[in-house]
Amino acid sequence: MKTAILGATLVDPAAGTEHGADLYVADGRIAAVGTAPKDWNADATIDASGLTVMPGLVDLAVRLDEPGAPLDDTPGREVDACVAGGVTRVACPPDTDPPLDEPGLVAMVRQRAMLQGRVHVHPVGALTRGLAGADLTEMRELAEAGCVAFSQADHPLVDTQVLWRALQYATTFDLPVWLRPQDPWLGKGGVAHDGEVATRLGLAGVPVVAETVAVATIVALMRITGARVHLCRLSSAEGVALVRAAKAEGLPLTADVASHALHLSDIDIGWFDTRVRVTPPLRATRDRAALRAAVRDGTLDAICSDHTPVGADAKQVPFAEATPGASGVELLLSLALKWADDERIALPAALAAVTTGPARVLGVAPPTLAIGAPADLCVFDRAAWWRVDPDALASRGHSTPFAGLELPGRVVATLAAGTAVFRR
Repeated sequence: MKTAILGATLVDPAAGTEHGADLYVADGRIAAVGTAPKDWNADATIDASGLTVMPGLVDLAVRLDEPGAPLDDTPGREVDACVAGGVTRVACPPDTDPPLDEPGLVAMVRQRAMLQGRVHVHPVGALTRGLAGADLTEMRELAEAGCVAFSQADHPLVDTQVLWRALQYATTFDLPVWLRPQDPWLGKGGVAHDGEVATRLGLAGVPVVAETVAVATIVALMRITGARVHLCRLSSAEGVALVRAAKAEGLPLTADVASHALHLSDIDIGWFDTRVRVTPPLRATRDRAALRAAVRDGTLDAICSDHTPVGADAKQVPFAEATPGASGVELLLSLALKWADDERIALPAALAAVTTGPARVLGVAPPTLAIGAPADLCVFDRAAWWRVDPDALASRGHSTPFAGLELPGRVVATLAAGTAVFRR
């Protein structure tokens, strides 16, 4: 299959470049840039005049409800959502039903990913059996089955000795551990940022110190074990400062932030809007500003969607009883572009936060538009604005805090190995 993409603006975050040129794809890879290969005969042509082409996005947190969901139901729907958002590579957290704590379950996720053939799916294995926080899983066996890292997802790990042993085990086999930093006791029962908004609404709060105590504990254990750790969904200015200091110390620490945390704060709870009930909770505007700056200066390595498809029934309850989470993979590109516009960041540098940065965290080659690279591509209209209609989302979960808002950048097409898997 040969495809010519003509008249596009090519943005390659890995190379830091942005320029106008034609792109030629053959046998699932980029065959040429600018000038067609000799004796070129295209099977398909995409007119990309006025459009931008970039490598497919990489998302570090997309829940596909694997492997408990039927193959022809939710996994397909969430893969539809990925390609509709220009995302071609994702990490699947271990909080599936059942959790990813056995090699056979990991193999099932990988097999289903290969069958759908549209998105590269990287399973993240459970750190403890059943995510119960007690007995360690056989991490080496899970890694051999295809797990790229090990995590508790949003399940608490109360016993710090278990965490210490987990980091020692992981270090023995040079396996990365992904942790969402929140002290289980300081944050126990909390549903919103511990601030004026939560006090006014009578909601139980999660203080910032719940995050900073956890980060400090993880960093201290990293020093004595040498473990490689990725912090998932940082939420506070103080947390950012601790990560910055740890990186300056030379520790092998990376971190990400959810895209919604770059644009919203606890004020957006309004009068108990369950669409903004997320984990970790949206914090104060000063925290939002610190997170934005941290992505810009590289303290935070990636922006992710933290895509969690939640049904309507789970949100149509009192705020404190609502299931946390939002569908975000289809909004990831637009929210990254809006952050870039607000911060006046050049497009290649901004898009690195949703391509090269998360790819490095995953331990895969950064996606690029270089000749010979896999033709996993996102074609989008940089000038187009679109209104977020929850009912129009491809995901089975239609809950999003951005419902009704207009966002920049509309995905026009997504290519996987040179084949169009989504076209608008």
